[in-house]
Amino acid sequence: MKRTFRKSPAYAFIDSQNLNLGIQKMGWKLDWRKFRQYLKDVHGVTNAYMFIGYMHENEALYEYMHELGYLVVLKPTVDITPNQDKDKNKHERHTVKGNVDVELALYALKEMPNYKKAIIVSGDGDFYALAEYLEQKSKLAKILTPNWQYSSLLKAFDNNIIRLDQMRSQLEYRDRKPRKKQ
Repeated sequence: MKRTFRKSPAYAFIDSQNLNLGIQKMGWKLDWRKFRQYLKDVHGVTNAYMFIGYMHENEALYEYMHELGYLVVLKPTVDITPNQDKDKNKHERHTVKGNVDVELALYALKEMPNYKKAIIVSGDGDFYALAEYLEQKSKLAKILTPNWQYSSLLKAFDNNIIRLDQMRSQLEYRDRKPRKKQ
């Protein structure tokens, strides 16, 4: 399924948390190496921007993604701890949040002169305005959603949507370590 691209390149803008959580929700793990190769071979992606919330303990992950060919854009995170006085469920755990939506949209607009087509990788309806703008400028190639549960706002772009859950056999991570004999 390899294609040859002669025109200007395509760029991918990846909401890593939306992609990762959406795939895991379907019960499997994405092979990031295979996904980067898929973006290159099938869509002609030369620059794959991965937007991710920064956590010090994930330094090795960011380096690994960079080695795979992703351009990692780190966003500061916010630690959200439930207020025990107000929350009824006192067993709620704290969450780390790194909203990347604005950065992703900003990069897509800032880099516009450098690409022929853009690929948005997210099922988040917050990217509706970006997709609409890119389509008006004839720059929207595809929207890759993690699964069938993408925002209804993106239904307007159904002709551009590729669901990655339908590509599980191609993109799934498989542990290659030999299993121990029992």
